[in-house]
Amino acid sequence: MSLRPRLLACLALLSGIALLPLAHAADLSRAVEIVEAKCFICHGSEGESSSPVFPRLAGQHANYVERQLADYKSGKRKNDTMQAMASDLTAEEMRLLGMYFESKPTRTHAVADPELAQVGRFVYNRGNPFSGVAACADCHGAAGHGTDRLPRVGGQHAQYVENQLKAFSKRERTNDNAVMHTIASKLSELELKAVASYISGLQ
Repeated sequence: MSLRPRLLACLALLSGIALLPLAHAADLSRAVEIVEAKCFICHGSEGESSSPVFPRLAGQHANYVERQLADYKSGKRKNDTMQAMASDLTAEEMRLLGMYFESKPTRTHAVADPELAQVGRFVYNRGNPFSGVAACADCHGAAGHGTDRLPRVGGQHAQYVENQLKAFSKRERTNDNAVMHTIASKLSELELKAVASYISGLQ
């Protein structure tokens, strides 16, 4: 290949790379519209929710967000408000919303009760061998970052985590891993609150 064709090929490749962020931004523009119309009231425009009863979505895995929205729409995950919000979303819009929130930076949050969180640190990392509670870190990771299939829990509101653990324990939340029903049902009230407190301070 002569110098000129080779140069043109390189320029074409570089141009394509330069356009990738623009294409990505164009894709997410629809997500921004939806967030500004619906999501921001509870979850904030940057994924930092306005109340501890609503989950922080900043940094949450795109695939996980997408799947939860689909479950709300189908009724597999029960929540009247979220089912109404998700009812008219297309599969592509759910995918874009997942990408949008995953792209938002997470923040460090102070733990409300450091002593309680230390109890939670033990349970989160080692479980409770005396009652058969598995360590949270085994699935969600030491920093609570999770995976594409499992949610990022690090930095989540303590109140939201506590509410979800109680819902798992009572089998009121049925759309996710059955393992969570078994684990949550074995947590004492102290362990449940302590784990939630510890998780809220992870980054």
